[in-house]
This record gives sequence, structure tokens and C-alpha cells, in this order.
Amino acid sequence: MRVRKRRRSLGPAFGRLWAAYAVSAFGTRLAFDAFPMIAVLVLHAGPGKVAALAAAGAAVGAVVAVPLGPWVEFRYKRPVMITMDLVRCAALLTVPAAFAFGLLSFAQLLLVSVAVAAADIAFGAAAGACVKVLVPPEDLLCANGRLESTAWTATMLGPPLGGASVGLLGPMTTVVADAVSYLLSALGIRAIPGKEPAPAARSKGLRPGDLVDGWRHILGHPVLRPLLLNTVLVNGLIMASVPLLAVLMLGRLGFAPWVYGLAFAAPCAGGLIGARLARPLVDRYGGHRVLWVSGTLRACWSTGLAFVGPGTAGLLLVMGVELALITCAGVFNPVLATRRLELTPPDRVARTLSAWSVAGKAGTAVLTALWGLLAAAAGLRTALALAGLLLLATPLLLPRHDREPSPAARQSA
Repeated sequence: MRVRKRRRSLGPAFGRLWAAYAVSAFGTRLAFDAFPMIAVLVLHAGPGKVAALAAAGAAVGAVVAVPLGPWVEFRYKRPVMITMDLVRCAALLTVPAAFAFGLLSFAQLLLVSVAVAAADIAFGAAAGACVKVLVPPEDLLCANGRLESTAWTATMLGPPLGGASVGLLGPMTTVVADAVSYLLSALGIRAIPGKEPAPAARSKGLRPGDLVDGWRHILGHPVLRPLLLNTVLVNGLIMASVPLLAVLMLGRLGFAPWVYGLAFAAPCAGGLIGARLARPLVDRYGGHRVLWVSGTLRACWSTGLAFVGPGTAGLLLVMGVELALITCAGVFNPVLATRRLELTPPDRVARTLSAWSVAGKAGTAVLTALWGLLAAAAGLRTALALAGLLLLATPLLLPRHDREPSPAARQSA
């Protein structure tokens, strides 16, 4: 008789955290591109302002979040997560409120995007530290795999549903839904059972050294340093190509908006598959090998986007490239998240994750702005091709050798 393997249980505390994350992730993806859409449809902003909204919001939010990492480190993480959820909820609700009274402005959209970006970084830092406390070290990869699967599922389902909601009920619908999702997330985190362990010992106020302590740990580590450089460059080049591809597909090639959305939503199934494969692959081949191979493979596909043409063939090319890239990323991301937690002492997790997020958001903002200028000067296809070619070189930044955490480090985790 065949015995069915039971799903691994990570406990009710992680279950509540996972549920809260799922709600907010779906709310965020439901409101994907809501602010650019509002800027265009409601405020009649041009492409320059829309690009500035995307780049400046993330960049300024990253700068604002710099002192938040040390602030989070020395506080209980669950109250911080609840506070950041409520901040995001309140900030987002100001947009439909201002719209209702005819007071909405581009400056308000920019300020709200900055507040949400900064709160995102603080929440992510606290959540990573919370996962490390709630889950045993041997289950970290399983936990990160489930979070990654949830993120890709939300990315696959959220934007199409959000687009339909905007078409039926107006551009403010998804912003309200996103705000409500943060409120529900806060309630879910509040319901996590058990007492949270005491945070790291507090210092007398915030010292200048605390602001860079996360980067000091990353840049001084032989494994984390190349992983950060690789991740910032890969994610930045991929995200810098997105608006260029949108202009190419929706403008010059004449794809309908729903077809464009389908081209990016359907391949997200690959992220779900990759996240489910991550743990079996690590069990069989080892974490470092899986990290290196999946990190190398995710850089091999984007050059094909420069050759997208009209019609079904062009659509299938985009979907094929995105499916391959996202599947590889679905494997890479949870393994990276697990390795990062394993190699970071418990009293530095929040600062390290905050520094990582700040570097990622700032790098993406800078590369997005640079590639916009490059596309204006050299053309869309040239810019897309150069991004793809540079991605082919990024595996050189992956660490060639890994260092397993010592038994003492595993016990302290």
C-alpha cells in the first residue's frame, strides 16, 4: 500500500504569519501599477512624470528607510510589523479620500509612494527576523519556499483581477483593496500565538555606526557580498527593462493591454513551480550548487526580449522568456533568503535585511532611470539587448565557494 507523504507542518505561529503575508501580497498585486494608472487616467500625467513616480518613490523611500533597520533591530518585531501595516493602510486611504473631495495631486501620490516604500522595507526587515525566530533552522527553506510560492501566486492572479476591477469600478478600487489588505495583515500578525522573544539589547539612542552596520556585515562577508551585488544588478536590469518592454509592446507593436498583462501573468506559474522545487533540489544537490545554477540560469533569457515582434509569435516569445526566467528565480529566491538568514547573527537580522532592501530599491531606481535615458538615445531594442547582455555577465558575481554555518551558529539561530 502506498503511503502518502504528509505536508510538513511549520506550526500555528508561522501559519498566522503566512496567512497575513498572503493577504497583503494579494492586495499589493491587485493594486499593481495603480499609481501610474491613477496618474495617467485621473491626473493626466505624461510619461516623464509617470517614470519619475516609479523611480523617485522607490529611491526616496529607500533613503528614508536607512535609519529604520537599526530602529527595528532593537524592538519587538510583531508590533513593528503591525505598525508598518497600519502606516501603509492609512497612507493609501488618503488617496481615495483626496480623490473624493477633488484634492488629489501628483505630489500626494509621490509622498504616499515614498511612505509605502519605506514601510515596506521596515516590514520586510522585521518579518525576516520574525521568520528566523518562529521557524527551526532546518525548516527555514521550507518556510521561505512557501512565502515565495505565495508571492508568485499573487503576482499571477492579482494584476488581471486588479485590471478587471479598475475597468468595472474605477481606478481607486484596487487602492482601497490594498489598504484593507494591510489592515487584515495587521490583524493576522496580532493573532500570532505565543510570546515573542526579547529583541537585541538596546543602545542609548541611535549611533551613526548603527546605520551602516547591516552593510558592514554584508560587505565584510565572503558569501553575502557577492550575493548582494549579483541580486542588485540582476533585479535592477530586469526591472529596468519592464517599462521599455511596455512601450514597445503596447505602443509600437500594438498589443492590447489585456494581452500585455497575460504575457506577464501566465509565466508567474513558473515561480510557483520553482519555489516548490527549491527544497527537493537542495536536499539532493546542496544549497550552494542550487543557488549557483539557478542564479546562472535566470540570467540567460532576457536578451530574447530585444527580438519581440508583433502577433502571436511575439507574444509566445515574451511568455517563453518570462516563464524560463521566473522559474529559475522561483528556485533561487527562497534558497537565497534562507542562506542570508543562516549567515546572519540573530542580533543583526533586521539591520542586514533592511540594508539589503535599501540597496535593492536604490539600485533598481538608478538602473531604471539610466535605461530610460539609454532607450531615448539609442532606441528601445538596443536598450533591451544591452540589459540582456549585461545579465549574461552577472553569474560572475555569484560566490564560487560557500561557507556552511558552524554548529554554534545553527544553535544560535
